[in-house]
Amino acid sequence: MPTSPRRYDPDRRARILRAVLDVIAQHGVAGATHRRIAAAADVPLGSMTYHFAGLDEVLTEAFTLLADTVSARFTERLAAAATPDEACEAVVDLIVDESWATPRTMLLSYELYAFAARNPPLRRVMQDWMEKSRAALRQHFAPDTAKVLDALIEGLSIHRSVDPEPMDRAHVRAVVARLIP
Repeated sequence: MPTSPRRYDPDRRARILRAVLDVIAQHGVAGATHRRIAAAADVPLGSMTYHFAGLDEVLTEAFTLLADTVSARFTERLAAAATPDEACEAVVDLIVDESWATPRTMLLSYELYAFAARNPPLRRVMQDWMEKSRAALRQHFAPDTAKVLDALIEGLSIHRSVDPEPMDRAHVRAVVARLIP
């Protein structure tokens, strides 16, 4: 049942961006159309072109929202570590807990990686996300170690999301410990 038109809707643009991520999670980037996004956001189709210059812009901004949201949780977890041992445990948490690597976030990340491989503006979103992750890790680890840990976190998170027998916490902790001088 259609809803009544909104005259004052200051959250419309943000709602559209959240809806984009919902549509991508359900249909993939290839299935993200103006119509589908507008319907998911419960906005008139014209709102899409009013708020965004085109589909590439809305996808870039939505993926930026995803990256910023996940980066904030990542940074928060690492910032809570007060000792080197707590920092190592934070890295393990980032790999094995669903605090940031929820199934939905992982699915959206796969879509972002694939889309960024063919779309230079999205590549910049990925690079910025990696830099935020590495900066959070550099609070506790040397720059080279932070770079390796960032790749480990992403790689093991991807594997854990699809592996029928993912590494358990103790195994992940042992791998992390081997990487830290």
